[in-house]
Amino acid sequence: MIAALRRGERPIDTQERLQRVLAARGIASRRKAEDLIREGRVQVNGETVTQLGVKVDPRSADIRVDGKRLRGQKMRYLMLFKPTGYITTTSDEKGRDTVMELVKTPERVYPVGRLDRDTEGLLLLTNDGELANRVMHPRYRLEKEYTILTPQRPSDAAIQRVRDGVVLDGKRVVPDEFRIFRETRDGVVLTITVHEGLNRVVRRLMEAVDIPITRLRRVRVGPIDIGSMAPGMSRELTPGELGSLQQALKLGPEDAASLDSPAPPRIGAPRRAVEKPHAPGGAPRRGGVRSSGPGGASPGGGGSRPPGRSTGRGPKPGSGRPSRER
Repeated sequence: MIAALRRGERPIDTQERLQRVLAARGIASRRKAEDLIREGRVQVNGETVTQLGVKVDPRSADIRVDGKRLRGQKMRYLMLFKPTGYITTTSDEKGRDTVMELVKTPERVYPVGRLDRDTEGLLLLTNDGELANRVMHPRYRLEKEYTILTPQRPSDAAIQRVRDGVVLDGKRVVPDEFRIFRETRDGVVLTITVHEGLNRVVRRLMEAVDIPITRLRRVRVGPIDIGSMAPGMSRELTPGELGSLQQALKLGPEDAASLDSPAPPRIGAPRRAVEKPHAPGGAPRRGGVRSSGPGGASPGGGGSRPPGRSTGRGPKPGSGRPSRER
């Protein structure tokens, strides 16, 4: 696991309670899994566990029930169009809606990074801790692209100030790109690309130059584009999308988790096996890096998201024309 993450980001916690791991792998219900532990029928890395509350890393721990080793969990890589009003966490003690209510998968997955409650757009979820931590690590400079809807056209001075960089938390943050995309009936749509992991970085950049935000949407993470997905929609990454993301993160074949890890047999009593659960269906057919879901996801009311993935700084302030630079 990579030690240093971006400021404001935390590594994905891959430690889970042992009974939860057993339940997630289809060994038994949560309550039955607790009974298995109390009865001394579960071993972790060669040691018998009889106390509840023990946490393990399901990716690396050697877990056995009645001497039979659990097989690896199937890796999941999901993309979600997070709507506003949802908290990016696995649970919330205040009872607020979380993004986990929008995804359904047998395996436990985690949000990769965060989008605040009032921000919508692309969010990745996975149970692959190595990939998740690389997405958040500054070493890999993975771009995050956002569109901003603002009521009126920003001044040339405000645009240039953002392009020159704004000091946040003692560090000058310079976006990879910031430009005017187009004007609509609802206001002016801006596009900004950053690779910083600071908390609420885009909102803070806009606050620093007095550009009000009507709507903030993340439309791209590295090579993964939100495409035509609608708010609340989720799907698995296609093999091509996953491969592009792994390549961007410098994940080689030895690092990539298998997509075909079989599920273990369910254990209800000693030496009794039940039929293996049916594996979930395959990912939808790849269509570039855009989703095949319903339309209606473009910012500013109608039209498409900014074309291409420019790494330039955009046109001169006030030009209002999309940049074609690479």
